[in-house]
Amino acid sequence: MAGLITAEFKERLLARIDIVDLVSARVELKKVGTQFKARCPFHTEKTPSFFVTPERQTYHCFGCGVHGNAIDFLIEYDRLDFREAIEELAHQAGIPLPESNQSPDQGPDLKPLYAMLERAALLFQQQLREHPDAARALDYLKRRGLSGEIAQRFSIGYAPPGWDFLLRSLGGSSTEQQQLLDVGLLAERDGRRYDRFRDRILFPIHDRRGRVIGFGGRVLGDAEPKYLNSPETPVFHKGRELYGLYQMQQAQRRPSRVLVVEGYLDAIALAQFDIPYAVATLGTATTPEHIKRLLRVAPELVFCFDGDRAGRKAAWKALQTALPLASGNQPIRFLFLPDGEDPDTLVRKEGRNAFEQRLTAATLLSDYLFEHLSAEIDLASAEGRAKLDAEARGLIQTMPANTFRGLLEKRLIEQVGFGTRPRMQQRVSTAAGAGALVLTPIRLALALLLDQPSLAQHVVDQPADWKDLDSSGVTVLCELVDKALADPHISSAALCEHWRDHQYGAILHRLSDSRLIAHIPAQGREAEFIDILTRMNHEARREQRSRMLQNIKFTSSTDTPAEQTTPKAPQQGFR
Repeated sequence: MAGLITAEFKERLLARIDIVDLVSARVELKKVGTQFKARCPFHTEKTPSFFVTPERQTYHCFGCGVHGNAIDFLIEYDRLDFREAIEELAHQAGIPLPESNQSPDQGPDLKPLYAMLERAALLFQQQLREHPDAARALDYLKRRGLSGEIAQRFSIGYAPPGWDFLLRSLGGSSTEQQQLLDVGLLAERDGRRYDRFRDRILFPIHDRRGRVIGFGGRVLGDAEPKYLNSPETPVFHKGRELYGLYQMQQAQRRPSRVLVVEGYLDAIALAQFDIPYAVATLGTATTPEHIKRLLRVAPELVFCFDGDRAGRKAAWKALQTALPLASGNQPIRFLFLPDGEDPDTLVRKEGRNAFEQRLTAATLLSDYLFEHLSAEIDLASAEGRAKLDAEARGLIQTMPANTFRGLLEKRLIEQVGFGTRPRMQQRVSTAAGAGALVLTPIRLALALLLDQPSLAQHVVDQPADWKDLDSSGVTVLCELVDKALADPHISSAALCEHWRDHQYGAILHRLSDSRLIAHIPAQGREAEFIDILTRMNHEARREQRSRMLQNIKFTSSTDTPAEQTTPKAPQQGFR
């Protein structure tokens, strides 16, 4: 197994890779000036807004906001994890990976767990075809209207009755039994190990690369619970995964929308009726991770719920989860089904066209927000309007500060009948994904330096008073400058990559978004960077004078040596 992937190794690797060659092997690029452009491979669009910049060795989409370097591109496009992306690039560049005996261990090797899950999935599929008790499972699937072809596409299987079928079949050694325990296929109680899934139809759950990571099981008898999912394991996390997402992306790389349903069989039935863009949550409420992932996949997101009280409660929870991620650029809708219907039964009754018409007409997030809050409020009374204002404003304030939020605030004022029009904090960019980041001088300096590492040369010619400012942002800026000066030829991509696992790696990645400095002409960025340093130097000198005056006053009043009581400069934080 490869050893530790150091920052130095990543920089050497990125220096050997041409991101234009990497991306063009997967996406058709067209040269425009010094850049290359294409329709974004990560969301559906008609006008190309995806740009690859050779000078920076980065890519950026001005539509959905996705950006990064060659490593990020492989992770997103080829659906690799970080180490796999590194291995692929190293292979392309002809650079040997660090040996494992040269570096500390990088965590457990998960490949044996994936292999065991794949063996189990194949065994369950075989049992659905061959086991004497599988007739009940096949009858159930036929009653639900599923064809053999769709069952095979989703790798549906069968776990026979009994407590030790899987244990006997795949747990021949202590190592294999431990692997079965680790992936949740065996359970253990009072020292006895037994099969977790018994007499159930099994639905394998795949990750974005198509690897089996867990199972969902539907019982055939009267046992409880009716549906049982794999527990959390080293490879399976319910709050991040979605059933059917892998099959959806295999069928349509750029679907027109994504439909979120509540059950495995709903997603499968819709796929059979040529609606291949349905996914299901895994026995949990929709999480922010689910929504972020789905908004990256398609330009529209539709939640589908039962029309009863429980369904509407779940829908309202989904709306609250979605609000902090709602930019307005990608519609988020809510479809409530007629009483007694689920997506499976409704699509069989109405057909594909009628069902998709319901999706097109589904309630928009903004309408559902006000309809839900107004449902039991008397808007003819001052008390009712005050209640609506209090409840809606609290929810709207969780949204990104952009045009969409401003429009909802305006709508609230119109419904309540009074109020001051919102004065949003000025943002450098209101594009999706960048709108909520306030660009302070330190952050702007970091963004400029990440975009153009050669600017670090100008720091040498400026006074260094700014380094005394008490701010974590200043500390990071110093580190960035030192790194860029140590390697004058470092690319923007390599400079950003150096901080991937840093304490401030996440915010530095956001600051590498080129939209944040798009308002500054390329020829004016050097002057802007120098101006920020000048202002920071002035601020540092003001603080120095303030501390000196405080020390003089303190010495005069107490006759105590000033050096013993020098107060610290005010903490500014990484703002």
